[in-house]
Amino acid sequence: MIVRNAWYLAAWAEEVCIKPLARRICNQPVVLFRSLQGEACALIDSCAHRGAPLSLGTVVEKGIRCNYHGVVFGCSGVCAEIPNQQMIPEKARVTKFPLVEKDEMLWIWIGDEDKADPSLIPDYPFHGDAAWPNTKTMAPVASSYLLIADNLLDATHLAYVHGNTVGGANPNVHMTAKSSLRLTEHGHRFERLMCNAPPPPAYSACVQFAGMIDRWQEFDFIAPSTVLQYSGGVPAGADRNTAGAPRFDMRIFHSATPATDDTCYYFYSVANGHDVDDPKATETIFDQVGAAIVEDKLFIEAQQQRVKELGDERLFDNTADAARIMARRALRNYNKRHNPD
Repeated sequence: MIVRNAWYLAAWAEEVCIKPLARRICNQPVVLFRSLQGEACALIDSCAHRGAPLSLGTVVEKGIRCNYHGVVFGCSGVCAEIPNQQMIPEKARVTKFPLVEKDEMLWIWIGDEDKADPSLIPDYPFHGDAAWPNTKTMAPVASSYLLIADNLLDATHLAYVHGNTVGGANPNVHMTAKSSLRLTEHGHRFERLMCNAPPPPAYSACVQFAGMIDRWQEFDFIAPSTVLQYSGGVPAGADRNTAGAPRFDMRIFHSATPATDDTCYYFYSVANGHDVDDPKATETIFDQVGAAIVEDKLFIEAQQQRVKELGDERLFDNTADAARIMARRALRNYNKRHNPD
């Protein structure tokens, strides 16, 4: 199920420049570019003259020029110029998609433009916060976008998929974690606390702990497909709110954008909050999280293949699925509110 009346992350702001960028979003071909005046624009990636991709075009003073026959379209989608022709037909326009630049991200709305409420876009001020230096990337994933949040909110998989990275080698730590789950305005918050646990390899690669730690994981799910994560650890028994070094703090922004029914773009940024003056520390934790996402991607893509082949009617839920189930319910409720038909 692709929810069309929703904001999806189209690109990191830094990705989009005067060189056109092609993306497929919600089964629609989209071209992203910046005008020569710096405005970020999103149009259907097909010229209204003979259908050629505008992503093969060139940004010029009046907009983007189709390099097949030279027709130019402005950021509004209206044709601004036809070579050797003064009269511009009313039909000479292409679909424009609402695009909002916020927190170093570009958010696109594919559905009904009249329902494109920018207040629904998640807030994430940490991208511009010097106290949280971060690195951003995007991984194409051959699965439904829904499986990304499913995976993030299924915390017990850390014990088996990520033993050598963010999970740690002791599965019991995750099976006995204290957890809580509560509704929020646009989704829910899922919290986990693992007391007196060994630091996982990803933490140890960044911070040298002398012994056991108390770990926390906080996940804010925002429908339809964004998860804001804050994870960390302090020496066992220490007060998380006041403990100094050694401590580990990490924020991850996750958002999945549907490309097609069974492919997506997985955008994520990783922020280092434990050694903010050392670029190497930010690079290290980004590499550790990246290794974990490679591990996730292997399972998610294989899962997609099997579910597509065999269906999901035979699948069952267990206790650890509570956060995932609540996220799917929040998605359905969002869809009812914004897609009533």
